[in-house]
Amino acid sequence: MNLANKPVDIKPVIIFKNVAHEGPGYLGDFLTLQGIPWQTVNSHELALLPKSVLPYSGVVLMGGPMSVNDDLPWIAPVLELIREAKAADIPLLGHCLGGQLMTKALGGVVQKNAFKEIGWGEVVVSQNQAASDWFGEIEIFNSFHWHGETFSLPEGAVHLLSSPHCQHQAYAIGKHLALQTHVEVTAQMVQTWCEHGLDELLESASSPAVQTANAMQENLPLHCFFLNKVAKQLYGQWIKGLVY
Repeated sequence: MNLANKPVDIKPVIIFKNVAHEGPGYLGDFLTLQGIPWQTVNSHELALLPKSVLPYSGVVLMGGPMSVNDDLPWIAPVLELIREAKAADIPLLGHCLGGQLMTKALGGVVQKNAFKEIGWGEVVVSQNQAASDWFGEIEIFNSFHWHGETFSLPEGAVHLLSSPHCQHQAYAIGKHLALQTHVEVTAQMVQTWCEHGLDELLESASSPAVQTANAMQENLPLHCFFLNKVAKQLYGQWIKGLVY
């Protein structure tokens, strides 16, 4: 679906960044190639948060090292914007912390995962119609992870993905998609995250689901090349629900 020939006044997608080094990555490239305007806002800059998401065609929430259960001043207003988007049928797309924000806003629970999961690892696509709609013929793929918490499935959610160390890697509620895993990463992002997260990697080295920085960066361009293909499939499905 290429929207390059759509009118120039199509509403943009808004992307909430929760930390400077966790931006839209491949998603930004994808939207640009599709001719879909997008803009980012830093969620922690309260004065810049939109009062409403109704002027936008879609709402995206990126990751971050914080927890949705932390007492941070920006979390409550972002949760309200998520609820507004859901009520207005504006498609939501959450990555890692973004998926957890969606979950909390929609009545689910976010809690500590049994294992911290950092690095490359296989995820398996669920066997249901919604999963087939989102993933097409993809049944299993190698994705990138960086999380210590996990989400439950809110009311109406359909399970889409699992991994050996985290049962709930993704779910959908109609046109809304929540991901625990990071399908948006580029090689540069992985390198940057390894630099910023070095202390966390050292502290979590005993987890069976945590890789070293060196291991994460082996064959990195190839890993990202194949993950971009998965992301392209997912994002291509997601933009079908954009509101114009």
